[in-house]
Amino acid sequence: MRRTVILCALLGLLAGSAVHGESLTRAQVVEKLAAGATDLSNLEAPAVDLSGLDFTGVKLFGANLKGANLSNAKLVRANLDVAILRDVTAFNADLREASVFSSVLADATLRGADLRGARLMGNLEGANLEGASLQNVKGAADMRNQPMGLIRLVLSRAKLKGAKLNDADLARVDLSYADLRDADLSNVNLTRAKLVGTDFTGANLQGVTLDGADIDSAIFSGALALDSVRGMESTTNRDRAVFDR
Repeated sequence: MRRTVILCALLGLLAGSAVHGESLTRAQVVEKLAAGATDLSNLEAPAVDLSGLDFTGVKLFGANLKGANLSNAKLVRANLDVAILRDVTAFNADLREASVFSSVLADATLRGADLRGARLMGNLEGANLEGASLQNVKGAADMRNQPMGLIRLVLSRAKLKGAKLNDADLARVDLSYADLRDADLSNVNLTRAKLVGTDFTGANLQGVTLDGADIDSAIFSGALALDSVRGMESTTNRDRAVFDR
């Protein structure tokens, strides 16, 4: 019960953090960056056009960027932990090695974004990541640090068609009903992942690990290198998965 209360409190904080702060304009953000600011924690800039700006290495912890435009922005090694990025538009944004922990990116548009090597742990339900680069993403739940219950990467209903996820660690990720058609998942760790209804049609599954994953209603029709998948025999609900039509 106590864990539930604490978790609800955290979610409430994420939904309404920094609501009392004054929202900055693009010009004000540009001025801060030009002055060499590297700590923009709790930045309030919802729905602001921040496209093309350089936030390389900048701390944006707890920032409220809901609905902002971050297309072509540089966020290399940026700290976006506990940030609100719901409905953000970030076409071709550069998020290499960024930290995105306990953040909300539900329904965000990240088509073509570069997230190689990023630490990704938050709510990306319904996000559009078509054609994005997620190689070596660190998205596995840390089972040594779960004081409030399981905190994991949520990509349910996410659009990942044609995305590159090779060598990503996605243990215990929730990819329920996600679209992974034609995606490259070579050597991805999906141990104990929730793959209910996930569409792997035409995806490259060379060396994928599925130990203990739930593949109820998952679609593997036309998937490449299916015979190289490790742990298929230990998956749950395998009898309900679709392997050919």
